[in-house]
Amino acid sequence: MIASPPRSALLAGATGLVGRELLSQLMQDDLYSEVHVLTRRPLQAASIHDGKLHVLVGPLAAAPLVPRVDDVYIALGTTIKVAGSEQAFREVDHDLVVHLARMARQAGAQRLAVVTALGADAKSRLFYNRVKGETEDALRGLGFASLTIVRPSFLTGDRASLNQPDRPGEGWALKLLAPLQRWLPASIRPVPAAAVAAAMRRSLRAGGEGTRIIESRQLHDAPIPT
Repeated sequence: MIASPPRSALLAGATGLVGRELLSQLMQDDLYSEVHVLTRRPLQAASIHDGKLHVLVGPLAAAPLVPRVDDVYIALGTTIKVAGSEQAFREVDHDLVVHLARMARQAGAQRLAVVTALGADAKSRLFYNRVKGETEDALRGLGFASLTIVRPSFLTGDRASLNQPDRPGEGWALKLLAPLQRWLPASIRPVPAAAVAAAMRRSLRAGGEGTRIIESRQLHDAPIPT
C-alpha cells in the first residue's frame, strides 16, 4: 500500500469551540506536515511550539495573501447578540468566511470543510439560517474540487476555557435538552464540538470530489478522537 503524500492545511477559527478541536486533531494527524492558522488573537495551546504549526495573528479581513495549502478548514461563527447587529453578524458568518475561502482557493487550495448550522437555507425566513445558507451557496461557487459542509445543532464543549461571551439562549436550550437527550431526534440533539471537527477532518482525509453535506443527525455516529 502506497502512503498518501503529506498535505498542508489552513485553519481559520482556531480559538472557537470547533476550531480548538480541529487544531488539536490536525496537529495529531500524520496526513498533515504543516498546519497554518489564521487567528485574531494569540493561541493558548502547547502545540504553538511545534514546528508543524505556523500562526499568523491579526485582523482576518485584512489578512495578507494566505499561504499555499492543500486543505482549508473554516470554523468561524458568532451570534447576532455578540456581533451587535444583523449586519455585523453577516460580516463574520458570510463575508469573512467567503473572503478567506476565496483567498485560499486563489492560492491553490483544492479542498474545503466549513461549519454552518442546522437549518441553513438561503431561502429561509429566519435571518440566521438564511445567512448560513447564502454562505454555503457562495462557497459552492468558488471552484473547490471538494467541499464539505457540516450543519450541527447546538454545540457542546467548554466555552468558559475559551473566554468566549456567554450565549444565554444556547445555554438554556442545552440545559433543557440535557435530560431529554435519549428521546430527542438525532437531528436536533446537541453535538460535541469534537465530533464536528472529526467529521470535517475525516471528510477531507477521505478525498473525493464534489459537495458533501453532513447533517447534524449524522454527527452522532462518528467516533470522537480521544
